[in-house]
Amino acid sequence: MAAQAFALFDTPIGSCGIAWNAKGIAGFHLPLATVQATRARLQQRWSGAVESTPPPGVQRIIERILALLNGEAMDLSDIPIDLADAPEFHRKVYEVARTIPPGRTMTYGEIAKRLGVPHESREVGQALGRNPIAIIVPCHRVLGADGKMGGFSASGGVATKRRILEIEGAAALSAGPLFDRR
Repeated sequence: MAAQAFALFDTPIGSCGIAWNAKGIAGFHLPLATVQATRARLQQRWSGAVESTPPPGVQRIIERILALLNGEAMDLSDIPIDLADAPEFHRKVYEVARTIPPGRTMTYGEIAKRLGVPHESREVGQALGRNPIAIIVPCHRVLGADGKMGGFSASGGVATKRRILEIEGAAALSAGPLFDRR
């Protein structure tokens, strides 16, 4: 995805990065071990993008992401995104994933069925594993057929996925609470 600029911002799960262009959000990166590592990954992935202060529209998106990660029910499905470089099947998977509200989940198989390809749940998982706009395209809300976490390609893997789902208030996570909510 082409991005013209990016910014880092602090969240309850660490320092995230967001990249944008004239069409919308081109990328979102969950935190790595350090702010410097997250910055380096953004610079590597969007080599032409310049770190800058987000314009007002992007700042409002950041505020909405922060609200979501602070436990507020927040629908991000109206945020303009640029997935022009993603394969068509991936774009279709991302469109379905964007319909899952905060606090809810869907399985890879359910997405495959909605796309009319019920035997391609593995391909759905592969598409979500390449999701360039995590949180906004909520791949963390997609679980395995048995309700288990499955994989998560972000730093921290399944623990990060579980934490985001708990922040959103998702019910019936299969292994019980992972974090003490004091």
